[in-house]
Amino acid sequence: MQTAYGRFRQTAERRPDADFLHVETVTAATYDIPPGTLSWSAAADEVEHLRAGYAQAGYGHGHRVGLLMENRPAHLLHWLALNGLGVSVVPIGVEMRAAELEYLIGHSEITLAVVLAKRVDAVRAAARAAGVRTQVVALGATHFPEPARPVVEPAEPGLETECALLYTSGTTGRPKGCRLSNDYFLRVGDWYAGLGGHCPVRTGQERILTPLPLNHVNAMSFSTMAVITTGGCLIQLDRFHPRSWWSSVRESRASIVHYLGVMPAMLLAGPASEEDRAHDVRWGFGAGVGAGDHARFEERFGFPLVEGWAMTETGAGGAIHANRGARQVGVHAVGVPGAHIEVRLVDEEGRDVPAGQPGELLVRARGEDPRRHFFSSYLKDEAATEEAWAGGWFHTGDVVRADADGALFFVDRKKNVIRRSGENISAVEVEAVLARHELVKVAAVAATPDPVRGDEVLALIIPKDEVPAAAREDLARDIVRHALDQLAYYKAPGWVAFVAALPVTASQKIQRGELRKLAAQMPGQAHCVDTRALKTRQA
Repeated sequence: MQTAYGRFRQTAERRPDADFLHVETVTAATYDIPPGTLSWSAAADEVEHLRAGYAQAGYGHGHRVGLLMENRPAHLLHWLALNGLGVSVVPIGVEMRAAELEYLIGHSEITLAVVLAKRVDAVRAAARAAGVRTQVVALGATHFPEPARPVVEPAEPGLETECALLYTSGTTGRPKGCRLSNDYFLRVGDWYAGLGGHCPVRTGQERILTPLPLNHVNAMSFSTMAVITTGGCLIQLDRFHPRSWWSSVRESRASIVHYLGVMPAMLLAGPASEEDRAHDVRWGFGAGVGAGDHARFEERFGFPLVEGWAMTETGAGGAIHANRGARQVGVHAVGVPGAHIEVRLVDEEGRDVPAGQPGELLVRARGEDPRRHFFSSYLKDEAATEEAWAGGWFHTGDVVRADADGALFFVDRKKNVIRRSGENISAVEVEAVLARHELVKVAAVAATPDPVRGDEVLALIIPKDEVPAAAREDLARDIVRHALDQLAYYKAPGWVAFVAALPVTASQKIQRGELRKLAAQMPGQAHCVDTRALKTRQA
């Protein structure tokens, strides 16, 4: 059977007594479930029990079922059971509220939602508001209600069957539902297993730890399918806990860790310890480590953070990873594109840009089918699907640059580029410089409206220590002078706001949409310092 379930069954038969899923102490306490390890055979038994229950109730190929289970082991077991019947799962973020739930349920038309007991009423209310006939049951139910709609596709599930429907962040509009097939998931597992180079994956030996949410593609697909394909053990944390991270790593004997966003910076902010290298981690898989943090992290904790690039839409079909060639640390290197894909970097008019010049990344599969292993489509939005594939290339919306050897370096999301007096400024580039200031813990940059220049650069700073009101202006000016020493004058912040926290996702990625809203409101507030006078060409 060419499905995620089929591959899971094959591995379970091959490694029945080996560890499949480990629940460490912190996650167990958070979810009030027993800590410990589930073997492949025990997991397979539970999957078959659930599969039989869903089949008896009438669920099958063509149905969609929503799962609101946080990062609990049950999410993976229900997903595999449903996949074995041809049912697509729709992961639902636990942080979603009424309007978001109503949209997701109405758009996906899920037939059933299996959710945490505390969210049953909210999900039922959202389904009623959406006008969708969705059954809702609490996690732990022993019987499932019959689906309101019959099976619409009686055929045996296969490669092209929808495995999951994952929603994008919706930063430029309503979230889009990415239809992801079994082929997409299986390819992710094969790609990860074959990384090699700086990231060797040992069959049957790796213990992969991730704190990322199962309603996002990294945990739902990359870490999970890597384990299912290679026969290792998955350590799925409830979320990222900086204070207990290393104890969880050591307790679970993790050999590979996944990270995103500001996680490395937050770990570096912790006090140094003799146990910083007391772990079994061989390498880290992720994206978004700050340029100034990269080398410091590797030196302190003793393993490489190997960055890569992918999107929900591309999966491994268009993934790029810096796992081969000379390592380039602290420059946002994402690697040389593999032989399985083709890439272009283009300007605003769609013209190819030369080496060294930033451009939007376009990518496609090499060969006769440019969409092979990518997402199947955006649900109910063929126009958006075709727009994304304009000219036969997938338009990523990410700005990168290439060196003379073809290696790619991430610059920023196209929509995060700040346009000040005709100059394009990368928020990520400015953030990397600000983060190197000795008194800055975390920095985030966004555009704020300016009546003369269109946009001005505004920096939101979480300082390492509390800043008294009387000292804000001096520190803000010092931070800007630090930026002016390393950047063109126009890239330095024109406003510096000191904050206690930044808007981040469950995976600790900065919520850029929320950041832009904050930036528009900051000028004029007491904790926001006007530093525009420092930005002169002479500076």
